[in-house]
Amino acid sequence: MKFLYDDESFSFEALRAAGYAAYGGADLGEVLVTCREVPEGDEDAWSARWAATASRVERIGRDALAAGHRISAREALLRASNYYRCADFYRRENPAADAESARLAKASQQAFADASALLDTPARAVRIPYEDTTLPGYLFLVDDSGTPRPAVVYHGGYDSTLEENYLALAAGALRRGYNVLTFDGPGQGSNVREQGLHFRPDWEAVVTPAVDFALTVPELDADRLVLIGTSLGGYLAARAAAFEHRIAACVLHDGVYDFHEVVAGLADRAAATSGGIEEMMARDTQVRWVVRNGQWTLGVSGFEEMVKATEGYTMAGIADRITCPTLVLDAENDQFFKGQPQRMVDEMTCQRELILFHEGEGAGEHCHEGAISLFHQRTFDWLDTLLAR
Repeated sequence: MKFLYDDESFSFEALRAAGYAAYGGADLGEVLVTCREVPEGDEDAWSARWAATASRVERIGRDALAAGHRISAREALLRASNYYRCADFYRRENPAADAESARLAKASQQAFADASALLDTPARAVRIPYEDTTLPGYLFLVDDSGTPRPAVVYHGGYDSTLEENYLALAAGALRRGYNVLTFDGPGQGSNVREQGLHFRPDWEAVVTPAVDFALTVPELDADRLVLIGTSLGGYLAARAAAFEHRIAACVLHDGVYDFHEVVAGLADRAAATSGGIEEMMARDTQVRWVVRNGQWTLGVSGFEEMVKATEGYTMAGIADRITCPTLVLDAENDQFFKGQPQRMVDEMTCQRELILFHEGEGAGEHCHEGAISLFHQRTFDWLDTLLAR
């Protein structure tokens, strides 16, 4: 689905930003006036214009908060957090040494922290014990009654942030009576920049501590814990579910069978291209971002190392170890993992269901960006039915 840009990556990221309007994470007019100032493929302009919009909207929120307008402050700060995330998105040439990247990421985190304290039931910032450190998370509760409710343990994927997780899933879950524990794992959000933690294929080593933590929270019903992972998280959650059997259900948003196959396919195309991967990166925004982000989040210094580092990211020989009922989502026009959700379903032996989202209903993009209400409706209706049995 083309949205504002011919550049496929810019189109997708603009749609992603705008889609969060469903839960107060954007205003369409703000998205439109920001994007019209950003030329096709101009990453510097993208960062500068989104940063300017974020700063302007944050000021609205700070002024509203100072004047005692709690809801107005919350709404503006939520939007600002999303816009700061957008401003940082393409700053991946050398993010570890990029002071502006660090500033934007921190601004997104702070704006969200301040907004989350203004929710009707304020969110709780938590730290989940993990090896010799902790992982940052948020606990979102429907209310302050202390009532145990069905609960979602949720993480994102290749480029998600803890703050985005509220807009991507938690807000919709709360409306339907689910409490939510969401977190950033290794390779995600602040863990890369601040702790030097990189992605790992054995994601059960990440989810099991999160489940351990969830079981200490009285409001999270231990018999109705649901694991959901988004984008690359569709592989990560599947891998975790194959070994962590205390979860009642799993949702792969969307299904990812073999991440290495995708990266190796890119390497094959590069080998057949004059100038190799450098030439592809020079002329293709999406390829440039995928490689740069991968090198950073996987903790490698070159593309060949990146290809090697992804070898373990496959569900081959593992998918049939998932025992809980699993919902696998698919997108008709997925530009990253085309066909992989069906392969997941074919290899699984547990109770499972595949739902394909179509272009004609506005939901055909990767992870159904731009159709978040439909994504939540189908996902939580499935979970409601399953957990009621």
